[in-house]
This record gives sequence, structure tokens and C-alpha cells, in this order.
Amino acid sequence: MTKDLSVLSRFATPATVLVLLLTGCGAVGGTAEETDPMEEPTLGACRNLVPEDIAAHDNGTPVVDCGEPHTAQTFAVGTLPKELSGNEQDLTDPALGKHVYETCSPKFQGFLGGDESLVMRSLLTWAWFRPSEDQWEAGARWYRCDVVAGTEDSEQLRRLPKTAKGLLNGPPDDDWMTCAVGETVTGSEKVPCAEPHDWRAVTTIQVGKPADPYPGDRAVEVRTRDFCSGSVGAWMNYPVDYEFGYTYYREAEWQAGNRRSICWARTDE
Repeated sequence: MTKDLSVLSRFATPATVLVLLLTGCGAVGGTAEETDPMEEPTLGACRNLVPEDIAAHDNGTPVVDCGEPHTAQTFAVGTLPKELSGNEQDLTDPALGKHVYETCSPKFQGFLGGDESLVMRSLLTWAWFRPSEDQWEAGARWYRCDVVAGTEDSEQLRRLPKTAKGLLNGPPDDDWMTCAVGETVTGSEKVPCAEPHDWRAVTTIQVGKPADPYPGDRAVEVRTRDFCSGSVGAWMNYPVDYEFGYTYYREAEWQAGNRRSICWARTDE
């Protein structure tokens, strides 16, 4: 899955478009499961995942006490529907990911608190995994969704509090909001906004309704760019000149259910 990001001056034309990794959902990897692999994973369990885990299809990182240091917490578990989980079903079929995305995305927002825009602009994201091939052949049909703070490109995942439930309730804590360090957002290091930074993710735009067909890359980009220009200007109290960036998502993410783009302001605040 990919995302495009253009960074431009308020009065300039788009300067760059690069492909980055989408962090809204993913798959998790690791070693053998610490419990019966045929049983549904435990809701609320904590683990110490590392960035490399997020790129794999299955994971068996041992559960740890949530009072101890950990980087992941399970916020949703479930069983894949029968129409998607036949014995001949390909474990990498996008239909599995679509089902989990549609199921875990609203649960993720409900678990953290805050609205969709706030959750999308936070450092917190989620990863999911399914049974291993051997477990699948033996009949396992569960999935697990974990909240993490970071991506597979991060040097390390951030430690979570004892529970991440309600972490974004109330005024957002800059320790968990996304900022960036660099001349442009593209390819820059993403950091907590509590740390020194050059860019902040300040708003999002809904570029379509759930039932809308994909309008095309150009239409999504134009809607995003035009909205972000005004939205970032308002956030910055309408200065004479300013820089803003935007992140928009293409058809694969649209088909998975995402309908939002992200607006960035160049600011050290």
C-alpha cells in the first residue's frame, strides 16, 4: 500500500511527489505463538513487537505483563468469516485485509478515543496478523489487531503506557501526535510533536463518502491540495505566506476503506 505526499508553498505549484509506506494498517510477524495456536488471541494482551514484525504475515511474540515495558497491545480479536476462510483461501488475499481493515479501524478509534482526524494524525497506528500457514491448515481462523507507536521504517517502536485505551481522549498530548523533521515532509523523520520539529500534521480532509467509487488519483490530489491550502492557513491564523504539505492515498487504500487525506503545516510549534 502506498501514499503520495506533495510539499508546496502557499503560492507555489506542487514540487515533489514521492511514494511512502501507508501506516494505517499492516501485518505482523514473529515466532511461534505462546498459547494454543488454535485459540483466539487474548484481548488486551501486551507484547514487545519490533519494527520488523510489522512487515510479516504472522506473529507469535510472547505476551508480557502490561505493567512491564511493551510496544504493542491487542485491541481487537475475531474470527474471519466463512466466505473468506475456506481451506483453499490464499492467506495473502487482499479480501482478508479489507475485512480486517473495516473491522479494526473503527475499533481502533474507539479504543484510543478522539475523532477520526485526531487518531489519523497521531503516532499511533495498528498492525494485524493471522495464523501461520501451518496453523491455517490445521483450521485456525482468527485474526489479531495490535496498537503500536511507529512503523516498519522506525528505528524502534515507542513504549506504550500500561494501557493505550483512551490515550487520545481529551486535549491531544504532543507526546503522541505526529510531527516531522526535515526540509520537506517527504522522506523526513517522524517524531512526537513534543520534540523539536519542522512540520506538524494539523488537519485531515474527507475526500469521499463510504459508498463513493474511486474518483482517480488526480481528483483526490486536487481536493486534498485545495482543502489543505485553506485549512493550514486557518490553523496558522492566515499569515501572508506559509508552507503546507499534504498526504493523499490512492486506489488501494480507497478500496480498503480510507477516505481521508492529511494536511501538514511547516511550523516548530
